Amino acid sequence: MGLIDRIDTICLPVSDVKKASAWYQETLGFQESFKADGYCVLHVGEKGIPLTLEKGDMQTNSNNPYPIFFSERIDQLYALLAEKDVSLGELQHDDVNRFFDFFDMDGNRLQVCCWK
Repeated sequence: MGLIDRIDTICLPVSDVKKASAWYQETLGFQESFKADGYCVLHVGEKGIPLTLEKGDMQTNSNNPYPIFFSERIDQLYALLAEKDVSLGELQHDDVNRFFDFFDMDGNRLQVCCWK
């Protein structure tokens, strides 16, 4: 057994923590579970890894890490995000799963997948 037990959180840099937190709460239904100066932690689902939004430099780099969220209701989520005018990529299918990219208000790449 290793010395690391689990991933504790995933951090995303944002230009304005308060506005970004509101966007994630209103758009994706996440809940803010903790906030401090310069960052906040959002609860994702019932057992998901938290998402930490932190004030940071906003650089456009396609090689930045990004979270992939899982949703069994991917079609409903895609439609909801489209209704909210969220920047969306095309809903794609491969041999294993369905997925799409979308972007938060700072242009951070996010992805949703569904597989059986």
